[in-house]
This record gives sequence, C-alpha cells and structure tokens, in this order.
Amino acid sequence: MKKLSLLPFAFALILLLQACSGSKEARNNKKTIDGNWTLQNITFEGITGRLKAQVLDEAGFECFENSAWRFNQNTSLGSYEITKNGGECASKKQNFRWSIYEEKGMPTQLQFKKVDAKFYKPIDEKTSGYRLKITSISKTNMQVKSEIMFEGKPAFLVYNFVKG
Repeated sequence: MKKLSLLPFAFALILLLQACSGSKEARNNKKTIDGNWTLQNITFEGITGRLKAQVLDEAGFECFENSAWRFNQNTSLGSYEITKNGGECASKKQNFRWSIYEEKGMPTQLQFKKVDAKFYKPIDEKTSGYRLKITSISKTNMQVKSEIMFEGKPAFLVYNFVKG
C-alpha cells in the first residue's frame, strides 16, 4: 500500500526533473560544445574601420585570437587561456561556469560566469556574466556573437571557434 502512495510523488519528481533539464536542442548543444576548442579569430559585423575592443572585460580582441577554451559538460566548468602575444598580451588562464540559456522565441545562447580556480565561486557577485548568441554549431566549428553598440547602432563581435 505504501508503494501506491509514493507513485504520485515519483511521477511529480520525474516531471520536475524533465522540466529543469532544458530542451533537446540545449542538451545537444551542451554535448557538442563539450571538449577543447580554439578561438581562431574575432570578426565584426556592423562596424566599419578599425576598432579597439576589450573582450570579456579582459583584454583586446587580438589577445583572444588562438586562445584555448575547454568546456566540460559533466561539471559545467570550463576555462580559457590567453597566451603571451608579442608582449602585447599577458598570459592568463580564467576558469568559468557555463550553461546553455534558452528563452522562448529567442536564439539559444552560451552563457558563462568567471569563477575562481580554488572553489569555483563567482569572482565578482555584481557581474552578471556573459551571454553569447549561438549562430552556428557543429562537431568541428562553433560561431557565437555578442551585441555591442557602435556609433549609436547595434553591431556584433563574432567569435569563430574550431574544435580540437
């Protein structure tokens, strides 16, 4: 008799877990992103001329070119590593916690927040983190965009990754 009374609870728990797990597309994106990537380059859309942009509140976009990114879907932890680039860029490894963000009627986004290396706690609680719109993704390539304002108009930084 006790088994029957637990059945509604178990059913409700299963429904709750499915609702929190995200869509099939988000799960597939997370599985595809899992692994090691190289940020080949950052290009611009909606911007003419030369732009000096600081990326992820860290360094100029040139410093991020050829940076190594690691994503672990099991722990939702990752990191990026900037290597010294002719004296202009300081070497740095930054850990982050990442996930796939979905909002009905909006493009799927890769979101992450910088965390410390020891306890994986957010470095700055006031910083909300970063969301990059996933524009294309495959087993070998990924392109994400972040919107910025340029001369009073929306423009985009486009991040082009290759896996491996």
